[in-house]
Amino acid sequence: MAEELKDTIAQSLECPVCLTTFTDPKILSCSHTYCKVCLEKLLESRADDQMIRCPVCRDDTQVPNLDVSKLPASLALRNLIEDVKNQQQICTNCDSEDKPKAVVYCQDCGNYLCITCHNMHSQWKNFVGHEIIAMSEISSGKVSIRRYRKCRKHPKEDEECFCSNCKRFTCFRCVVMEHTYQGHQVIESAAYESNHTKTIDELKSKVEKKQSCFQNYIDLIDEEQKCVDDAMKHCTDDINKAYDEAVRQLTEKREILLGEVKGKTERVGEALEEMKKSARQRISQLTTITEMVTNRRNAPVDMDTLAVYDTLCEDLQEALNQENPDDEQPNKTCRNAKSSIFERNVEKDELGLGKIVNVVVKSITLPTKDSMNAIVNTPDGRMAVGCKDDAVNIFSADGHLMQTVLKDVEIRALGFFSDGRCVVIDKSNTVALYTPEFMKLDVMFETLNNDEGGFSNITVDSDDLIYVSYRKPKKILVFSSAGGMAIKEIPCHGYVPWQITSYNDSLIISSYNTVRLIDKEGDIKHTLTKPSKTYLYAAVSQSNTILIATVKHNKGLVSIDEYTDELKHVRNLVNEYKIEKPERLWYYVQQYRSGEIAFCTPDNLYIMIT
Repeated sequence: MAEELKDTIAQSLECPVCLTTFTDPKILSCSHTYCKVCLEKLLESRADDQMIRCPVCRDDTQVPNLDVSKLPASLALRNLIEDVKNQQQICTNCDSEDKPKAVVYCQDCGNYLCITCHNMHSQWKNFVGHEIIAMSEISSGKVSIRRYRKCRKHPKEDEECFCSNCKRFTCFRCVVMEHTYQGHQVIESAAYESNHTKTIDELKSKVEKKQSCFQNYIDLIDEEQKCVDDAMKHCTDDINKAYDEAVRQLTEKREILLGEVKGKTERVGEALEEMKKSARQRISQLTTITEMVTNRRNAPVDMDTLAVYDTLCEDLQEALNQENPDDEQPNKTCRNAKSSIFERNVEKDELGLGKIVNVVVKSITLPTKDSMNAIVNTPDGRMAVGCKDDAVNIFSADGHLMQTVLKDVEIRALGFFSDGRCVVIDKSNTVALYTPEFMKLDVMFETLNNDEGGFSNITVDSDDLIYVSYRKPKKILVFSSAGGMAIKEIPCHGYVPWQITSYNDSLIISSYNTVRLIDKEGDIKHTLTKPSKTYLYAAVSQSNTILIATVKHNKGLVSIDEYTDELKHVRNLVNEYKIEKPERLWYYVQQYRSGEIAFCTPDNLYIMIT
């Protein structure tokens, strides 16, 4: 009887959260008691909440300054624990009344053993594999012992059953007398413990997936932070270069500009850190609750611990039901900073280095989706967008659709002469010439048909010569505006001419991730190549430099840079601007006479003011 009383007292000294003897017990306002460390974990699992919800009765307790140590301590319980620890555990296997001190505990037999019984026990063949724990490990708290459930009403009976309605373990006699006639759902204790373990494993798996989601979110933020850092570094490099070329009196202006870059970076960095902090809090919350749930692999043995388990599971499910992070938010936060560029003063009478500017972009949806095949400047300073199905739409520099012409012509490429005439090549590779009023002229060109030439492109030079490129035979034919046969053939030595642009006495050829500057005999003068999975598109700027758009098609990002006539980098104009990703991989870049940059996709025209 004394042993049963001692076991009962020992169970009463266990924290219902961690299922071990109380350590620094603290009392909640509802009078329930828990370990200080367990209460700190419960508080952490509530994120920013300053209240602890009791896992047993679910009443809330205010925690002063989020410091659990300020909650009242259970001094009587602490003293009782010390008294129990100081009592010697006697052997429960000896038959004599004067039982000696126990030195080990057998987890499988459920008995404390003295040195004599331990020696006998270890020699029996059937007991060789039993788990033996030294009393020193039990008293130090390093190891917990398995307690064998005995029915309180029938102490000699094991609690072999579990009632799902009452949420308690019971013996078979109690099932017959108290549960069967009430129609309760009773299962074997082993089955309940198996389901209990399975539920914990499932929750742990869900938590791991949730944590992985938030970790991916943090990785995304880090990637965006790197993009911001790269953009800001580029600005800083340009600033330093301009500074090195200037005189000492520009020092103050230099520091102001660097301060703007640093300030913008820090503001974005702070916003990203807040996002990461929030994500880490969610991970920590999930980790804390999961640890408390998954550490409870031994099935609960009383009402309080069952209530704790249900509460913790509910808390975990609430955390799992919270929305996943918005993957677009880091990009939105960084977008303005990533588009920042340094614009240097070029006037001789300007003493300032320059200024930090952001690209202003206006997006215009084309009249027909997936229609753009070509864009080109008109002689009067507007932008003509040729559509593959029919028509040429002409837009002003502020994005207004001013005119729609050639409505029944299937445009593959087009160009303009200085006198306003227009030359068009359709999807069958037929070249046609039109007046400035877009009336078709009676001029015939002997070009390669679609089977012979494949996809074609066109450009017009300052001498009003027409250059038509063909992908299949990899060559360029040159025609005069009078029509007839080609007056010249330019070979493309091993590369495919995607787009061609006339530039001074040369041609600019865009092919995949490479831009080539060739002379009019086909010899390559200069080459620029970017990494794979990027696509380059070139145009001539109003200052007679070369603009190159770098497109990351899979990510829907475009950057635009200025280059010299030797394809040497001058400056960045647009840095990784997010566009609406089209299905078709086909883009164009041009510059209005007034300075705006026109970047066109099959679906949208973007007008960028840098």
